[in-house]
Amino acid sequence: MSLQNQEREQWGSRAGFLMAAIGSAIGLGNIWRFPAEAYKNGGGAFLLPYLIALLTAGLPLLILEYTIGRRFRKSPPAAFRQLTRPAEAIGWWQVAICFVIASYYAVIVAWAVRYAGFSFGKDWGKEPEKFFSSDFLHSAPDVGLPSSWVGGVFWPLLAVWVIVLVILGLGVRKGIERANKIFIPLLVVFFVVLVVRAVTLDGAAKGLDALFSPDWGQLTNGSVWVAAYGQIFFSLSIGFGIMVTYASYLPRRADLTNSALVAGFANSSFEILAGIGVFSTLGFMAQAQGVGIDKVVTDGVGLAFIAFPAIISEMPAGALFGVLFFVSLAIAGLTSLISIVQVIISAVQDRTGARRVPVVAVVGGFSAVVSLLVFPTDVGLAILDSCDHFINQYGIALAALVFLVVVGWVLRRLHQFQAHADETSAVKLGLWWRVCLGVITPIVLGWMMVDSLRAEFEENYGGYSTTFLGWAGWGVAGGALLVGVVLAFIPWRDAPDSDVEKTDAAGNPRATEADNAGEVH
Repeated sequence: MSLQNQEREQWGSRAGFLMAAIGSAIGLGNIWRFPAEAYKNGGGAFLLPYLIALLTAGLPLLILEYTIGRRFRKSPPAAFRQLTRPAEAIGWWQVAICFVIASYYAVIVAWAVRYAGFSFGKDWGKEPEKFFSSDFLHSAPDVGLPSSWVGGVFWPLLAVWVIVLVILGLGVRKGIERANKIFIPLLVVFFVVLVVRAVTLDGAAKGLDALFSPDWGQLTNGSVWVAAYGQIFFSLSIGFGIMVTYASYLPRRADLTNSALVAGFANSSFEILAGIGVFSTLGFMAQAQGVGIDKVVTDGVGLAFIAFPAIISEMPAGALFGVLFFVSLAIAGLTSLISIVQVIISAVQDRTGARRVPVVAVVGGFSAVVSLLVFPTDVGLAILDSCDHFINQYGIALAALVFLVVVGWVLRRLHQFQAHADETSAVKLGLWWRVCLGVITPIVLGWMMVDSLRAEFEENYGGYSTTFLGWAGWGVAGGALLVGVVLAFIPWRDAPDSDVEKTDAAGNPRATEADNAGEVH
């Protein structure tokens, strides 16, 4: 049976939707990106531009994505097509971005799973950096074409993909919602225990002082504000179709604005909690080594898989701390990965009218195969680093900018979407929402593009532009855009009647009996 004979699936409860949205937003970037960004950009003073960025860009864009998803009840390509036919390309562009991100994001989750096991015996020994790059990843000294397969990465990566595809195969309510209702409380419990342990370490106060001591002079530095907006864009899962997709499973009468506020502030609260845990631990490391906190601060892969193992080896009951940290990292990554792959699944379902399980098996399986072929190799880390940089800087942010320009400037639909959101939301949107989306956010995103390109031309990222990886990085970002445009030109079958938006004489969507029956309370 195809989708033509089915009503669109809905979340079982408002709590279920919020758990899924929060699970998507809380990911690896919350744990290993935010603390370092805050430290480098004014410490406690960074929280001011961060909060302003949340209120003027993060939450407004989140509300817009919720509104478009719920109104059209489609994945990004089909939803944007109902805005205007050419905008469908933006949706497929976002789907292509999700495909790229899913292929390497799963690898980091697999690393975290392995390192949870390594923590029991502190298998990295006294040289965690050498262990990570040589003993675990078997990274080639010279970056080139893959030449060897790494079984220690392949098998946990395969397990991660099996878990993700099983959850997605069960559906939105029975799979994604139920999984997040388990994973998110578990993540919070594990991370709170981890943070409590971290703040009781010797030197924790030194680390927290370094993180939260405000350097107010940094607020006059434009790069600090760019960093704040960048952190919000990259941590809220906005700009690449996830929230449009998740909101498409909401009933018509769901409160959009309040849901966005809950998800946005929950995400930011977890980031601050992560900052406390990470810097308490770094403070311990700095004191143990007799060095300044600046000597041990790092972010990304280096923080999680090199700095933290070194710290775990030094601290009392380090094995337990390590298990908690890496399990938390794996859960945070897994909930985000599920949401990323769901964008692809939903888009293909809307495009073909096929049932969920065959789409998950074919499309999700293809994503898994690409991931398993490319990244468990001796150049997997370098490929991951290059893909992550280019798809984030010139995929997600640029797609969000084009999306806002089309909706706000070309089509001038912000008034209409504001009315749609206000119709069922307790917190009403005002002029500030249209100003943020029509002026502030596009300007900031545009400046981020200019600033990033300037830095790119001044210094090749990671030196990759002198190798095939440099061209591969640009190719991944440009290829995602090209795929979006090409897919948009493929003839689109008419949507099933059950999924076609029904409007009244004023052009406002009418609630159906199915909508009212599935109202999220």
